[in-house]
Amino acid sequence: MIPAAATSAGPAGLGTSRTMRAGVLEVAYYEAGPARGPAVLLLHGFPYDVHSYVDVAPELAAAGLRIIVPYLRGHGPTRFADPATARSGQQAALGADVIELLDALGLPRAVLAGYDWGARAANVVAALWPERCAGLVSVNSYLIQDISVAGRPLRPDLEAGFWYFHYFATERGMRGLTANRRDIAEVIWRRNPPDWDFADTLLDRTARAFFNEDYVDVVIHSYRHRLGLAPGDPSYEELERQLARQPAITVPTITLDGEADGNFPATDGSASAAHLTGPREHLRVPHAGHNLPQECPAAFAAAVLDLALPDPTARPQPNRSS
Repeated sequence: MIPAAATSAGPAGLGTSRTMRAGVLEVAYYEAGPARGPAVLLLHGFPYDVHSYVDVAPELAAAGLRIIVPYLRGHGPTRFADPATARSGQQAALGADVIELLDALGLPRAVLAGYDWGARAANVVAALWPERCAGLVSVNSYLIQDISVAGRPLRPDLEAGFWYFHYFATERGMRGLTANRRDIAEVIWRRNPPDWDFADTLLDRTARAFFNEDYVDVVIHSYRHRLGLAPGDPSYEELERQLARQPAITVPTITLDGEADGNFPATDGSASAAHLTGPREHLRVPHAGHNLPQECPAAFAAAVLDLALPDPTARPQPNRSS
């Protein structure tokens, strides 16, 4: 049974927006598919929002899955319940938010699928709470941060692509993000997937999620914390200690690399094999960039289906005649 929740009109393709108290957050999310279907959480990244799944979610719902697409902390209508709560963007907080949402929804476990921040949150849950993760779809493989090596430089061309890491480490960068939320996202979008010819209206739709009152604080903290430049929220200290050990992920996993990702060159998956010790399939997706579920929704949806409904004969066939 779907719990009672506040509702509001949602954007086309994602149905109805709901809000629910989940831990420290009032989480805004979209839901589709049968209430008794196998549960799937679709988790977005930065600087993106739930519209990354505008094509994926309906396809999965039509196959009989219960789909939940939440706005992450600091994005869209999601709000902190207490003004005194630290506006942390650290990886432990993102993972804990997923557990709190599963608890609030009454879901013992779900397939977790995401990219960027969303994949990192899913990785955290899969590693620390494997009993809650029925399967993992992760773009760019193992994404639990090893903050102890954050000071090691990357190749110069990759460092150039991560300019915003360094920009956000400064007060000037914080003021810049406050003043230029959409424009900073546009610069990142155009490099992350150089083959993706998106319309301005698509970016405008997503950029509305960046005008959350906590967006700047959460984003700035996320990038400063991962570089070892800001302390974490003490509430997540024990979780961060566990993550510092780079725990292995043992749940069934499909990892995806986009072959047109401007910042994350596609790999054969071998570099992350030691961290992904359960059943794992690694796929390269042609013409896909960093926002893989929006750029190549069919590939992303297929990966989710392979974990959530591994027997293809058991999948309802969506009506494609209309």
